[in-house]
Amino acid sequence: MPATRRSFLASAATVFQLAGQTPAPKIGDSVNVGFIGSGIRGKQLIDEFLEVPGVRGVAVADLYDGCLERAQEQLGTGIQTTKDYRALLDNKSVQAVVIATPDHLHEPIVLDALSAGKHVYIEKPMTWSLEEGPRMIAAAAAANKVLQVGSQAKTSALTARIKEIVASGALGKVNMVRLANHRNSPEGAWVYPIPPDASEKTIDWERFIGRSPKRPFDANVFFRWRCWWEYSGGVATDLFVHQLTWLHEVMSVKAPRSAVSQGGIYRWNDGRTVPDVMNSLIEYPEDFVVDIYVNQGNSMQPRGVQILGSEASLLVEGTRTTLIPEPGYGEAQQYGSLNFPKRLRDEYLAKYPANDRKREEPKVIEVERGPSHNWYFIDSIVNDKPSRENAEEGHYAAAAAHLCNIAYRKGRKIAWDSTTGKIQG
Repeated sequence: MPATRRSFLASAATVFQLAGQTPAPKIGDSVNVGFIGSGIRGKQLIDEFLEVPGVRGVAVADLYDGCLERAQEQLGTGIQTTKDYRALLDNKSVQAVVIATPDHLHEPIVLDALSAGKHVYIEKPMTWSLEEGPRMIAAAAAANKVLQVGSQAKTSALTARIKEIVASGALGKVNMVRLANHRNSPEGAWVYPIPPDASEKTIDWERFIGRSPKRPFDANVFFRWRCWWEYSGGVATDLFVHQLTWLHEVMSVKAPRSAVSQGGIYRWNDGRTVPDVMNSLIEYPEDFVVDIYVNQGNSMQPRGVQILGSEASLLVEGTRTTLIPEPGYGEAQQYGSLNFPKRLRDEYLAKYPANDRKREEPKVIEVERGPSHNWYFIDSIVNDKPSRENAEEGHYAAAAAHLCNIAYRKGRKIAWDSTTGKIQG
């Protein structure tokens, strides 16, 4: 057994948990950033990027007047504000853009931003459809600019530690991973409040619709866009993708080969078209399955993320990860030998010594927090480093969620060749 594996299995339960914050290294220069989309997540991203030393927020584009007003409250009245993101891209002082728009608008804005010579931070999911990924990968390569996808767990210190444990072989052969996200509230189901001034006078409805089928103005659709397939991938692209990006990182895998899904609209029958309960099984070429599910009608959170292997399991609960070795089974089979007559069973059991693993108190190993995901984007720009979540990684994480959605909508198992992009099923 390799030394790293022996050390991880030295006690019955080893606990890894985040401790203090490691100060983020100085980046060494400043970057002018424009924000495209300043809604709920966009507002958070403005705040988060302002915490990165050297970031200056100089421009904001959004389709709702109220979001532009609120962005000025964050960044000052001297910033550029516009409803047309192309005007922001024309601003020569903007070096990088942070995109947090509805999913269906991601591709055109990313392609335009790269074409305009901007570095791009694109909030997950990178894509609205499977077909968009290869086009965005090609555009990022041609532009020779940093493109980083925004899935924060990808670069966390605890994620790196978990990846190390898996790679050590301490878990043996991983055969299943379980991931879940439960929530039971209007906010958790994207039923967000509508601003009282929402109207066609304050919202650029045509730009929101974009390439999607035309429909009359509807403030509910504009502010709750994740509830409709035309603008979103629902629970899979909003919630699965966070966990799938993390999964690909810690398991060192690229893409799934098949998926099957079940679910429906069981709780929020409010006109939405995406499911509010969905359970998917995803199979990977490395011979393990992922059981991933979201329930927007119940808030009891299943106990953590579980990575299950033949020798041990990892239980990930927020900032705390516990390594739990499998019980030490001897060769003798107590149950399997019950049909032996007593003399033969006694003779059989006497051949094998007892093999009970000694139980010890959990050993706690603290892991310091590293820089934020946003910090890495700015560091890549200023110091000419590779993206910490590039377009290819963003494509495959989103693709796994798209595969779950395709299986759900077709009602059958779907296989995918990630090399050719072909779907079967």
